[in-house]
Amino acid sequence: MAVHETDVCIIGGGITSAMLAQRLAELRPGLRIIVVEAGRSIFDVQNRGRYRERAMQYGEHPWPEDYIEDQQAKGIISMTMAVGGLALHWGGACNRFSEEDLRLKSMYGLAVDWPIEWAELERHYCDAERRLNVSGEPSPHPQDRRSEPYPQGPIPLSYNLQTLKRWAEQSGLKFSPLPMARNLTAFDGRGGCCVYDTCGEVCPSGARYSPDFTFRQLIAPKKIALHDRTLVRRLILDGTQTTVVAAQAVHQERPEQSIEYRAKTFVVASGYCWSSHLLLLSANTRFPNGLANSSGLVGRYMNGHRFMQATASIDDQTFPGQNMTHSLISREYFRCPADKPFVRHDTRVWESSAGRDPRLWNPDGRLLLGDELLADWRSRTRGSSVRLRAYVDVHPSADSRLTLDPSNKNRYGDPMPKIDHHFDAATLAREAATKTHVLGVFNQLAKASHGRIVSTSEGDYLDHPGGGCRMGTDPATSVCDNFGRTHDHRNLFVVGAPTTPTGGCTNGTLTFVALTLRSASAIAGDSR
Repeated sequence: MAVHETDVCIIGGGITSAMLAQRLAELRPGLRIIVVEAGRSIFDVQNRGRYRERAMQYGEHPWPEDYIEDQQAKGIISMTMAVGGLALHWGGACNRFSEEDLRLKSMYGLAVDWPIEWAELERHYCDAERRLNVSGEPSPHPQDRRSEPYPQGPIPLSYNLQTLKRWAEQSGLKFSPLPMARNLTAFDGRGGCCVYDTCGEVCPSGARYSPDFTFRQLIAPKKIALHDRTLVRRLILDGTQTTVVAAQAVHQERPEQSIEYRAKTFVVASGYCWSSHLLLLSANTRFPNGLANSSGLVGRYMNGHRFMQATASIDDQTFPGQNMTHSLISREYFRCPADKPFVRHDTRVWESSAGRDPRLWNPDGRLLLGDELLADWRSRTRGSSVRLRAYVDVHPSADSRLTLDPSNKNRYGDPMPKIDHHFDAATLAREAATKTHVLGVFNQLAKASHGRIVSTSEGDYLDHPGGGCRMGTDPATSVCDNFGRTHDHRNLFVVGAPTTPTGGCTNGTLTFVALTLRSASAIAGDSR
């Protein structure tokens, strides 16, 4: 058996792991840190231009082998498992939550309050934005006041988005450029934005933040050790105490050899799905329902937000294909008066190419070439197509749950996770009213420029998911404290998305990073 000893063992290699490792190395120079990731390293930025080209020309997946075939879960939104995690191909959106997210119970009598003060979280938002080099514009709403400016100014709006901003604001709502972790000029070893417009797939210049850059910067001076293609299968307790003494793992290429990591502190940074999964797999005679699970809440209160979307057609002229991954956001409905029916959501506006792409065949099946093709294309690009979306605040019930599925096992015989989302009674009761409100906002937007709603739809999954190890002050109703330290095991932490009690109404990545950076001080102190 191979044995590795370290001060801190971080399990998982995504964005929260990268940010935590970086911060720990700053707080405690010389601290021994090992990051263990089940997937492989994809440190090949020099190839990403070619990956993008082949993806566009042939529809190839731009991240070869970024998953493990038999390490899959039912109910997840992405199968990615590699160094960098989901943030290898995120869009880079860096919206903040609002104070209302932390005070749902106090303000509205709904769900639970987070055990963190807004001013404390806001300070770590600023730190997260500096590290990711977020580009943004201050919100027009005074409730969104900031203690520090964005590291970069806003991404310049394309002609199309300038046109759509003028259109959208005729509704009375105020819109701003979406804050994004995208370099306007070269920064921290990453290039500036070249407007490849494939942020959510692959960024050839490195302008859109990706954790692999941070890991490479930490590995080169030996501030951390990264063990990839190594799956942690169990956490092991001390024989008499409740401290975790080891993580048992296996390497993909040496499955016959056991690997053991011994550390003062263990941090589970495996995302919303695999963090709860590992704790449940680590059940033993003293904790038969899984580690950190004396409350019975590991894998429960799985959260995220629903989304509704629409396509609108307007007379204002735009020209398809100008930085279509960038969008506008309104935070008008982040706040809900306490004496009004509860509804919270963001409002997003993108240009859309729906029905506006060039085509080789007309509806009658006749081949179009040359001038006929151009004439057909021009006839279908008059005016504009607009994509609208609202991420809606919904609250999980205790039955919104991750469980172990004995019918789905990996090559080692470990049952894989299964996630079933369920809403609490208050969310279900207001479902119809929420839908009516959001569609009303879409129709309000569409009134300008002779607009009309062409289609509407609702997502069949929860976006930006979290939960499963929710934080709280009471060990009976939560898994960990507000630093992610588990109530049951003093040297075991969970960080990022799993600790969130509720899912907010906008992209969650910046919040997951801010919470993790806040946890770093407690983890650094614990490892002395």
